[in-house]
Amino acid sequence: MIESDRELSSIMQELWDSDVNRLQPGKDYMISLQGKAAHSMPLEDLNDGAGSPLFTFVDEKFFKKDTFLAFISLLDNYVSDTGEPEIVTPEEVAENHKFLDCIIQSPTMKIAHKYLVEKNLSPKNETKFKEQLYRIWFELYARKGASKPDSSGFEHVFVGETRGGRTVIGFHNWIQLYLQEKMGHVDYKGYSVDAHSPQPDENKHILALQFSWKDGIKPKGSIFVGVSPEFEIALYTVCFLSSPNERVKVQFSFYDVEIVCHHHNEKHIGTTYPVLLKYRKPAQ
Repeated sequence: MIESDRELSSIMQELWDSDVNRLQPGKDYMISLQGKAAHSMPLEDLNDGAGSPLFTFVDEKFFKKDTFLAFISLLDNYVSDTGEPEIVTPEEVAENHKFLDCIIQSPTMKIAHKYLVEKNLSPKNETKFKEQLYRIWFELYARKGASKPDSSGFEHVFVGETRGGRTVIGFHNWIQLYLQEKMGHVDYKGYSVDAHSPQPDENKHILALQFSWKDGIKPKGSIFVGVSPEFEIALYTVCFLSSPNERVKVQFSFYDVEIVCHHHNEKHIGTTYPVLLKYRKPAQ
């Protein structure tokens, strides 16, 4: 590992260890992997490798925690199709601020903030740090092919978007996936593996999968499962600000992971998600 990755791995481990709101697999939630997703084209004809939903159980008492509540309130604030300009109401702006106020107080974001200040990547002042987070995640920009601001880092990564009504882009969040599946908008098609990726595991926190949403298909997506919103915002913000490479390999807990983090105009997150490279067995 190159030195910066070792340093990032160390901070990622701290973020992971501080995530007191993370759900435990097999106890607080259960998923059913079922079959492997098809990779045949065209996408409309994909076979369904899973006859049942992905989530068989989630203890929704976690959704009553402040950061989860504030996060879930943001999920209905967006028009999913790219090219449709986003109109942000004063109520939605207030919800964005409330979410950031909540997560900034979490142990996980405090660790991320301290690290970013030490690296001169974020302002020490909490209000200014919140402004930086707002710009990265919530400031609107025009995605490829759009003439007016139609997207944001938060919408793309956590809510999901559709392109041309047929292709799902972004949508890398397990809470949104669970809630949309529960409402009947998501159809899980199976897990995704290739020759180099490890076999998925129902008791691990990272999963590559295929699903349809509304009328579109996500041929392959990768998500953390069971982690808190503050963990994901902290991890992705650290990667966005500290790594110009747009792909960084880190190790934490049992995972060797590549964090993909594409920048948009150097100011905003275009997309970001985890790619599982390997499970490491815990030391005896």
